[in-house]
Amino acid sequence: MSRKITLANIHTSKKTCNGICLYIARNRSKIIAHFQHLSVQKLWFTVKNFKLLLKTSLKMLKSPNPSLKIRLKELFCAAFRSFSRTADGEKLFPFTGRFLLTKARRNDRLKDGLNVVGDGQTEKPKRTVFMSYSKEDILRIAKEEDVKFICLQFTDILGMLKSVSITRSQLEKALSNRCCFDGSSIDGFVRIEESDMCLHPDLDSFVVLPWENESGKTARLICDVYFTDGTPFEGDPRHVLKRAIKKAGEMGFTCNVGPECEFFLFRQDEKGRPTTYCHDTGGYFDLGPIDRGEDCRKDICLTLESMGFEIEASHHENAKGQHEIDFKYDEVLRTADNVMTFKLVVKNLANRHGLYATFMPKPVFGECGSGMHTNISLFKDEKNAFYDENDEYGLSKTAYSFIAGMMEHIESMTLLTNPIVNSYKRLVPGYEAPVYIAWSAKNRSPLIRIPSAKGTATRVELRNPDPAANPYLEMAASIFAGLDGIERGLTPPPAKDSNIFSLTEEERKSEGIGSLPKTLGEAIAAFEKSDFMRECMGEHIFKKYSAAKREEWKEYSTRVSQWEIEKYLGKY
Repeated sequence: MSRKITLANIHTSKKTCNGICLYIARNRSKIIAHFQHLSVQKLWFTVKNFKLLLKTSLKMLKSPNPSLKIRLKELFCAAFRSFSRTADGEKLFPFTGRFLLTKARRNDRLKDGLNVVGDGQTEKPKRTVFMSYSKEDILRIAKEEDVKFICLQFTDILGMLKSVSITRSQLEKALSNRCCFDGSSIDGFVRIEESDMCLHPDLDSFVVLPWENESGKTARLICDVYFTDGTPFEGDPRHVLKRAIKKAGEMGFTCNVGPECEFFLFRQDEKGRPTTYCHDTGGYFDLGPIDRGEDCRKDICLTLESMGFEIEASHHENAKGQHEIDFKYDEVLRTADNVMTFKLVVKNLANRHGLYATFMPKPVFGECGSGMHTNISLFKDEKNAFYDENDEYGLSKTAYSFIAGMMEHIESMTLLTNPIVNSYKRLVPGYEAPVYIAWSAKNRSPLIRIPSAKGTATRVELRNPDPAANPYLEMAASIFAGLDGIERGLTPPPAKDSNIFSLTEEERKSEGIGSLPKTLGEAIAAFEKSDFMRECMGEHIFKKYSAAKREEWKEYSTRVSQWEIEKYLGKY
């Protein structure tokens, strides 16, 4: 039935509700784009029949997935909500539903973005509409879905996802920001004498997790961390990213970010512990049966889609057992949240397949490591601020200054983009990971690459971050650095379009090409010398993060490795 539904007649169809429902579920972006061009008269007719259409569709659509009803409601409401008012805030039609935003909330939640289809392909800029929940929505959905537990999630300064679990009876209390926890038990948070802290849920992060256990359904809410007096906790990584967003907003910019998350799938031993034995022998873009992780990867993609992700592509990566799943860019705070959710889903689904998923940057010697390339774009006045059609590379002065800012601060940032000892086993020549501080629009050897897509899709790709990074701090540092370059009017050195890996050390020096820190110890030293990083991260995170990393480096430096045993024990 859904094949009969077209964009041309979707606004007048009443008898094919099931088809419309499925069509919207599969073609959200197209539907929203179509509604932008409907006349006022057709919009009136559409909204007049909205309730009936939705109710009938949900009745007709029988699915084994109970969360689909919620998802379909989101899709319907997202399509209509963004066009519920004219540009000046006037109501377009006499329909108000519980999912429609007030003018203030709508303006706060609508963000302008780009639609990246792939290198060399772009679509017209469009509004990205976020689902918005009220307390009443969440309480009702939790009851309707028979949710038993709610995980109140937050992230510590080292990028570890933490959670406080409550029963549904305590949900209203949590939604009123009255759920407290012991902050002194979290590494890098507060001292024991000031331990009480509160979690403030982001209502729009509510989702029923698409897997159940014997205890029943569980939902999650991503939270900000506050002191009991209602002031934000300066050690909350989410708070740091919000400050970066505020800084960009004061300069007239909105920030969009798209990550490329790579990971490994390994076998588990007989006790369920992870090993480093790969479950396949695949390489780039291989498929089953060579790619034995294909089924697991497909399940991950479908699960993420059921949670609201838009999956753009997934494939086997270069190394054995290595995979990549790319989800669509979003506003930077939402993207950082999505990275944390992504890791949770990948690990859970891998475990259900009897595998172990790891985001360790370099788990296997002699193979390429896992990166988390970070694509960044700034928009201003509904236009991509990085694009200039008259420039050789299609880049604006703003883009060049943003690149220069990141290059200037990259050495001090590296502790945040590559935060563990193992990160620097990936950042070595010969394994496609960037080592040298340069930029290019034509090759992947430099630190910063400019993808070929132009116009609304113009973006800057920072290639050194790895998936062990705290996404909130990594993205905050990148934005702060780029904005600093814009404020100071910095200009980057000329692009390096040749393979930098082929240059000798003397040639690189003569061309002024610097190097990233080679070890965690070097990265710590560069970070601690930077007053800029101290200002960006705030005094609390700057000191606590640095101290934690120094302890990690000390522990590693004094540990006797298996390599040393094999190399020296029998020789000396």
